[in-house]
Amino acid sequence: MRTRPTLKGVAMGAGYFSRFQYEAWTRIPEVRIAALYNRTESKARELMARYGVPAYYPDWREMIDRERPDFVDLITPPETHEEMCAYAASRGVHIICQKPLAPAFDQSRRIVETAKAAGVRFMVHENWRWQPWYRKIKEIQRAGTIGEFTHLYFRMRMGDGWGENAYLDRQPFFRDYPRLLIYETGVHFIDTFRYLLGEVTEVFANLRRLNPVIKGEETGQIFFRFAGGATAILDANRYNEVESPSPRFTFGVVRIDAMGGHLTMDTEANIRLKPLGGDGVQVDYPRANLNFCGDCVYFLQRHFADCMLSGQEFESNGEDYLKTLRVVDAVYESAAQGQAVKLN
Repeated sequence: MRTRPTLKGVAMGAGYFSRFQYEAWTRIPEVRIAALYNRTESKARELMARYGVPAYYPDWREMIDRERPDFVDLITPPETHEEMCAYAASRGVHIICQKPLAPAFDQSRRIVETAKAAGVRFMVHENWRWQPWYRKIKEIQRAGTIGEFTHLYFRMRMGDGWGENAYLDRQPFFRDYPRLLIYETGVHFIDTFRYLLGEVTEVFANLRRLNPVIKGEETGQIFFRFAGGATAILDANRYNEVESPSPRFTFGVVRIDAMGGHLTMDTEANIRLKPLGGDGVQVDYPRANLNFCGDCVYFLQRHFADCMLSGQEFESNGEDYLKTLRVVDAVYESAAQGQAVKLN
């Protein structure tokens, strides 16, 4: 049996979320992370020891030039992405980049256009749709088990945004984001809604800040209309709590109505199907409380490696992700104007 080629990667960043990505790479035998850059060397060394990364660079440009990797994994703050992506692209290095992609849509578009012009492959690390429950829900949708999906409702209560110490223990930079709920968190749901229901044609949003110690909004209710006629509501709140042993497992609860019934999912990722006029049944499917949100980081990175090796297109390529970011901007525009905003 032929051995698949090895992909050599380098990574930038050693913040809170990066550990999920480094851990996932260790389980993908076709990928080798050869070096790591981070501004704070001590944080980098800790991750190197834990996940077997052999080399540290204090200069990310030098790392790219000396290591000559197949790809770079960007896990740095969004304001750094445009410069780093442009440099990697100029060296012919393929890119997987964390979200938020950039502080503003125009910067995000330039990142995508620069990579395309350089002929390098570009994927956004949008892992939400790779959570095993959403893959199962998509499978149910494709099978037509309860017919056409007509409405999706998601309720999120995180409970990490109240009090004077909000976000300090995990992601303190959240406190200074002028836009928070939709820019950082809601974008995941928007992308997942697109995965399940198609392209968004209209949004109507109410956004609010409850905690005065932060700059951006942490609460919102957003209505979405889709090209196929379906609708969705995201009822999201990082301030108030939910009674769950692990609020960050599914991040909330789902109900999807369809022409032939409905399905629900609770905070433990239990999916239940109920056909119209029939009894509800539990859906059996594989899932585990591993890594982050059902191991979605691994599933996304496995997809990246498979596509790099096969030449197939990434599911979350740059052009597709810009569609999600246009919806993000429309949500903020709607909230500012107090009226619905249509997307072309």
